[in-house]
Amino acid sequence: MKTTAIIVGAGQSTRMGMNISKQLIPLCGKETIVHTLTAFQNAETVTEIIVVCRMQDKEIIRSLALKYHISKLKDLTVGGNTRQQSVINGLRLVSDDTDYIAIHDGARPLVSTEKINLVIRNASVYGSSALGVNVKDTIKVVDKENFIQSTPERSSLIAIHTPQVFEKTIYLQAVQKAVSENKDYTDDCQLIETMGKRVYVTPDFPTNIKLTTPEDILTAEIFLKQKEVLL
Repeated sequence: MKTTAIIVGAGQSTRMGMNISKQLIPLCGKETIVHTLTAFQNAETVTEIIVVCRMQDKEIIRSLALKYHISKLKDLTVGGNTRQQSVINGLRLVSDDTDYIAIHDGARPLVSTEKINLVIRNASVYGSSALGVNVKDTIKVVDKENFIQSTPERSSLIAIHTPQVFEKTIYLQAVQKAVSENKDYTDDCQLIETMGKRVYVTPDFPTNIKLTTPEDILTAEIFLKQKEVLL
Protein backbone atom coordinates (compact mmCIF):
# COMPACT_ATOMS: atom_id res chain seq x y z
CA MET A 1 0.00 0.00 0.00
CA LYS A 2 1.43 3.37 -1.06
CA THR A 3 0.29 6.65 0.43
CA THR A 4 1.02 10.17 -0.79
CA ALA A 5 0.80 12.96 1.77
CA ILE A 6 -0.30 16.32 0.37
CA ILE A 7 0.60 19.07 2.83
CA VAL A 8 -1.38 22.21 2.11
CA GLY A 9 0.08 25.51 3.26
CA ALA A 10 -0.67 28.13 0.62
CA GLY A 11 -2.90 30.46 2.65
CA GLN A 12 -2.19 34.14 3.21
CA SER A 13 -2.18 33.83 7.03
CA THR A 14 -4.26 36.99 7.42
CA ARG A 15 -5.61 36.08 10.87
CA MET A 16 -2.09 35.50 12.12
CA GLY A 17 -1.26 39.16 11.46
CA MET A 18 2.35 38.46 10.47
CA ASN A 19 4.27 39.26 7.31
CA ILE A 20 5.44 35.67 6.74
CA SER A 21 3.68 32.43 5.92
CA LYS A 22 2.54 30.31 8.85
CA GLN A 23 4.75 27.56 7.43
CA LEU A 24 7.85 29.61 8.24
CA ILE A 25 6.94 30.73 11.76
CA PRO A 26 9.62 29.44 14.15
CA LEU A 27 8.52 27.01 16.85
CA CYS A 28 11.15 26.01 19.39
CA GLY A 29 13.94 26.83 16.95
CA LYS A 30 12.50 25.17 13.83
CA GLU A 31 10.11 26.44 11.20
CA THR A 32 6.51 25.19 11.43
CA ILE A 33 6.76 23.28 8.15
CA VAL A 34 9.84 21.42 9.43
CA HIS A 35 7.88 19.97 12.36
CA THR A 36 5.10 18.94 9.96
CA LEU A 37 7.41 17.40 7.38
CA THR A 38 9.38 15.50 10.02
CA ALA A 39 6.24 13.82 11.36
CA PHE A 40 5.36 12.54 7.87
CA GLN A 41 8.96 11.64 7.06
CA ASN A 42 9.03 9.38 10.13
CA ALA A 43 5.69 7.72 9.34
CA GLU A 44 6.31 4.27 7.88
CA THR A 45 2.93 4.34 6.12
CA VAL A 46 3.84 7.43 4.06
CA THR A 47 5.56 6.80 0.73
CA GLU A 48 5.97 10.33 -0.64
CA ILE A 49 5.23 13.93 0.32
CA ILE A 50 3.99 16.82 -1.82
CA VAL A 51 3.90 20.36 -0.42
CA VAL A 52 1.47 22.99 -1.72
CA CYS A 53 2.64 26.47 -0.78
CA ARG A 54 2.95 30.08 -1.87
CA MET A 55 5.25 30.78 -4.81
CA GLN A 56 7.58 32.89 -2.65
CA ASP A 57 7.96 30.05 -0.13
CA LYS A 58 8.85 27.23 -2.54
CA GLU A 59 12.62 27.51 -2.52
CA ILE A 60 12.79 28.23 1.21
CA ILE A 61 10.76 25.09 2.00
CA ARG A 62 12.80 23.05 -0.48
CA SER A 63 16.02 24.14 1.24
CA LEU A 64 14.57 23.33 4.67
CA ALA A 65 13.62 19.86 3.44
CA LEU A 66 17.23 19.31 2.35
CA LYS A 67 18.60 20.66 5.63
CA TYR A 68 16.42 18.37 7.74
CA HIS A 69 16.76 15.31 5.47
CA ILE A 70 13.15 15.04 4.33
CA SER A 71 13.92 12.41 1.71
CA LYS A 72 10.25 11.59 1.04
CA LEU A 73 9.57 15.04 -0.41
CA LYS A 74 8.70 14.40 -4.05
CA ASP A 75 7.90 17.94 -5.16
CA LEU A 76 6.36 21.32 -4.32
CA THR A 77 3.66 23.21 -6.16
CA VAL A 78 1.88 26.54 -5.85
CA GLY A 79 -1.55 26.79 -4.26
CA GLY A 80 -4.78 27.93 -5.89
CA ASN A 81 -7.33 30.54 -4.84
CA THR A 82 -9.08 28.13 -2.45
CA ARG A 83 -8.11 25.11 -0.37
CA GLN A 84 -9.83 22.75 -2.79
CA GLN A 85 -7.98 24.25 -5.74
CA SER A 86 -4.70 23.96 -3.82
CA VAL A 87 -5.31 20.28 -3.14
CA ILE A 88 -6.11 19.72 -6.83
CA ASN A 89 -2.74 21.27 -7.73
CA GLY A 90 -1.08 18.80 -5.38
CA LEU A 91 -3.03 15.87 -6.83
CA ARG A 92 -1.45 16.54 -10.23
CA LEU A 93 1.93 15.49 -8.79
CA VAL A 94 0.80 12.27 -7.11
CA SER A 95 2.52 9.11 -8.39
CA ASP A 96 0.37 6.87 -10.57
CA ASP A 97 0.84 3.86 -8.32
CA THR A 98 -0.32 5.64 -5.16
CA ASP A 99 -3.19 3.88 -3.38
CA TYR A 100 -4.18 6.47 -0.76
CA ILE A 101 -4.09 10.25 -0.44
CA ALA A 102 -3.43 11.81 2.98
CA ILE A 103 -4.28 15.52 3.05
CA HIS A 104 -2.86 17.59 5.89
CA ASP A 105 -2.89 21.22 6.98
CA GLY A 106 0.67 22.54 6.91
CA ALA A 107 -0.28 24.69 9.89
CA ARG A 108 -0.78 21.61 12.11
CA PRO A 109 2.86 21.04 13.10
CA LEU A 110 2.08 18.99 16.22
CA VAL A 111 0.56 16.03 14.41
CA SER A 112 2.12 12.84 15.72
CA THR A 113 3.73 10.15 13.59
CA GLU A 114 1.79 7.60 15.63
CA LYS A 115 -1.55 9.11 14.62
CA ILE A 116 -0.49 9.50 10.98
CA ASN A 117 0.24 5.78 10.82
CA LEU A 118 -3.01 4.91 12.59
CA VAL A 119 -5.32 7.04 10.42
CA ILE A 120 -3.71 5.72 7.22
CA ARG A 121 -4.11 2.12 8.39
CA ASN A 122 -7.75 2.81 9.28
CA ALA A 123 -8.32 4.29 5.82
CA SER A 124 -7.00 1.07 4.30
CA VAL A 125 -9.72 -0.78 6.23
CA TYR A 126 -12.65 1.63 5.83
CA GLY A 127 -11.74 3.40 2.58
CA SER A 128 -11.59 6.81 4.27
CA SER A 129 -10.54 8.06 7.68
CA ALA A 130 -9.85 11.39 9.37
CA LEU A 131 -8.37 12.35 12.72
CA GLY A 132 -10.77 13.97 15.17
CA VAL A 133 -11.39 14.73 18.84
CA ASN A 134 -14.56 14.95 20.91
CA VAL A 135 -15.90 18.46 21.40
CA LYS A 136 -15.58 19.64 25.02
CA ASP A 137 -17.72 22.77 24.85
CA THR A 138 -21.48 22.93 24.48
CA ILE A 139 -22.20 23.95 20.88
CA LYS A 140 -25.12 26.18 19.92
CA VAL A 141 -26.73 26.72 16.53
CA VAL A 142 -27.63 30.41 16.09
CA ASP A 143 -29.69 32.29 13.52
CA LYS A 144 -28.62 35.27 11.41
CA GLU A 145 -29.47 37.62 14.27
CA ASN A 146 -27.24 35.66 16.67
CA PHE A 147 -30.06 34.10 18.71
CA ILE A 148 -29.72 30.48 19.80
CA GLN A 149 -31.84 28.14 17.74
CA SER A 150 -30.83 24.71 19.03
CA THR A 151 -28.28 22.71 21.01
CA PRO A 152 -26.81 19.64 19.30
CA GLU A 153 -26.06 16.61 21.48
CA ARG A 154 -22.41 17.10 22.47
CA SER A 155 -21.63 13.37 22.49
CA SER A 156 -22.25 13.24 18.73
CA LEU A 157 -19.96 16.18 17.88
CA ILE A 158 -16.39 15.75 16.68
CA ALA A 159 -13.81 18.40 15.82
CA ILE A 160 -12.12 17.11 12.68
CA HIS A 161 -8.35 17.40 12.35
CA THR A 162 -5.95 16.36 9.63
CA PRO A 163 -4.60 14.29 8.05
CA GLN A 164 -7.71 13.10 6.27
CA VAL A 165 -6.98 9.97 4.26
CA PHE A 166 -8.89 8.59 1.27
CA GLU A 167 -8.60 5.78 -1.23
CA LYS A 168 -7.25 7.54 -4.30
CA THR A 169 -9.81 6.43 -6.88
CA ILE A 170 -12.78 7.46 -4.73
CA TYR A 171 -11.19 10.78 -3.83
CA LEU A 172 -10.44 11.64 -7.46
CA GLN A 173 -14.04 10.82 -8.38
CA ALA A 174 -15.26 13.07 -5.57
CA VAL A 175 -13.06 15.94 -6.73
CA GLN A 176 -14.28 15.56 -10.31
CA LYS A 177 -17.88 15.59 -9.07
CA ALA A 178 -17.31 18.79 -7.07
CA VAL A 179 -15.67 20.53 -10.03
CA SER A 180 -18.44 19.48 -12.44
CA GLU A 181 -21.06 20.81 -10.01
CA ASN A 182 -19.09 24.03 -9.45
CA LYS A 183 -18.79 23.27 -5.73
CA ASP A 184 -15.82 24.28 -3.60
CA TYR A 185 -15.40 22.63 -0.20
CA THR A 186 -13.16 23.68 2.68
CA ASP A 187 -13.12 20.19 4.18
CA ASP A 188 -12.05 17.11 2.24
CA CYS A 189 -14.40 14.78 4.11
CA GLN A 190 -17.30 16.71 2.60
CA LEU A 191 -16.19 15.57 -0.84
CA ILE A 192 -16.49 11.94 0.21
CA GLU A 193 -19.81 12.56 1.95
CA THR A 194 -21.30 13.90 -1.29
CA MET A 195 -20.45 10.53 -2.87
CA GLY A 196 -22.58 8.77 -0.29
CA LYS A 197 -19.48 7.28 1.34
CA ARG A 198 -18.68 7.11 5.05
CA VAL A 199 -15.53 8.48 6.71
CA TYR A 200 -14.23 6.70 9.79
CA VAL A 201 -13.02 9.01 12.59
CA THR A 202 -9.70 8.01 14.13
CA PRO A 203 -9.30 9.46 17.66
CA ASP A 204 -6.57 12.10 17.73
CA PHE A 205 -4.54 13.84 20.42
CA PRO A 206 -6.01 17.26 21.41
CA THR A 207 -2.53 18.72 20.94
CA ASN A 208 -2.83 18.50 17.13
CA ILE A 209 -3.88 22.15 16.95
CA LYS A 210 -3.95 24.38 13.90
CA LEU A 211 -1.98 27.63 13.95
CA THR A 212 -4.50 30.38 13.20
CA THR A 213 -3.86 33.28 15.58
CA PRO A 214 -0.76 34.46 17.52
CA GLU A 215 -2.04 32.76 20.69
CA ASP A 216 -1.77 29.40 18.94
CA ILE A 217 1.99 29.88 18.56
CA LEU A 218 2.43 30.12 22.32
CA THR A 219 0.26 27.05 22.86
CA ALA A 220 2.15 25.06 20.22
CA GLU A 221 5.50 25.86 21.80
CA ILE A 222 4.25 24.74 25.21
CA PHE A 223 3.11 21.41 23.73
CA LEU A 224 6.41 20.96 21.89
CA LYS A 225 8.44 21.61 25.03
CA GLN A 226 6.34 19.12 26.98
CA LYS A 227 6.93 16.55 24.24
CA GLU A 228 10.69 17.12 24.42
CA VAL A 229 10.61 16.56 28.20
CA LEU A 230 8.68 13.31 27.77
CA LEU A 231 11.16 12.09 25.15
